[in-house]
Amino acid sequence: MPEGDTVAQAAKRLHSALAGQVLTRSDLRVPRYATADLTGRAVVDVTPRGKHLLTRIEGGLTLHSHLRMDGSWKVYAPGERWRGGPSHQIRAILGTETRTAVGYRLPVLELLRTTEEFKAVGHLGPDLLGPDWDPDTARRNVLGEPARPLGEALLDQRNLAGIGNIYKSELCFLLRVTPWLPVGELPAEAADRLPLLAKKLLEANRDRPARVTTGRPRPDERLYVYGRSHRPCLRCRTPIRTADQGDGSRERPTYWCPHCQQGPAPTA
Repeated sequence: MPEGDTVAQAAKRLHSALAGQVLTRSDLRVPRYATADLTGRAVVDVTPRGKHLLTRIEGGLTLHSHLRMDGSWKVYAPGERWRGGPSHQIRAILGTETRTAVGYRLPVLELLRTTEEFKAVGHLGPDLLGPDWDPDTARRNVLGEPARPLGEALLDQRNLAGIGNIYKSELCFLLRVTPWLPVGELPAEAADRLPLLAKKLLEANRDRPARVTTGRPRPDERLYVYGRSHRPCLRCRTPIRTADQGDGSRERPTYWCPHCQQGPAPTA
C-alpha cells in the first residue's frame, strides 16, 4: 500500500497537471457515477490527506480516491500512449486540453460535496504531511491502547495518517523496539521521539524518486530493515528477520533486527 509520501507525490503531479484547468473529458467508470459529467468545470486543487487523494472541482465537488495496494494515477500529454495498465483497469479519466489524468485500479472512488469531505477523511488522525499535523495528539493516539502492539498502532490511520508498512518497520528499527512491543511498554524517550521522527522521514522522502531512511543512496542500503529478510543488519550485521503482523484487517510482512530491537517477536 502506498505510504503518505507516495500519495503526496501523486497529488503534486495531479495538481500540477489539472489545477486551474477546465475539464474537457470526464469519465468515472464505477456504476454509481457512470453518468456523472464533470466537463466544463475547472479543477480547483488536488490535496493529499494521509493516504487519500481529494481532487476538488469547481461547483463544490470533490473526487475522493484511495490507491490501497495497486491503485495509481498517471498523467499523460496529448497523443502520449497510456501505459498504466489495460483499459479494463481504468476507473477514472480527467482530461484537459493539455493533460489527461488516468486512474488505474482505484478501489475507492467517490464523488462528494466538498463540504462533506469529512465523510471520507474525517476519521483520520493528524496528517504527517498536512497542515493539521499535531505531534502531541498523534502521540496520545498511538499510546491510547497500552496493550496494542506498536506496529498495529502505527498503521492505524485514526492515530496518525500517512504511515504504511515500510515506515512502520523502519520507525520501529530507529526506535530500537520490535513492532510487537505493547505501546504501554514503549520507553518514554522513544514515545516522545516517535511523532517527530515519523514526520521527518516522510518529509525527507516526499520529493524523492526512491525512498531512503538510512541516508545511504545505494539501492541495497536505502532502508534499514524493510525488504531485507536474511540480509545482514546495516548496524550490527545480524540477519534481518521477517514475520507477518496484523493491522486489524490483514497480515503484512514485517521486518526487524533481533539484536538491535528490543521487545517481543514471533519465535518461528
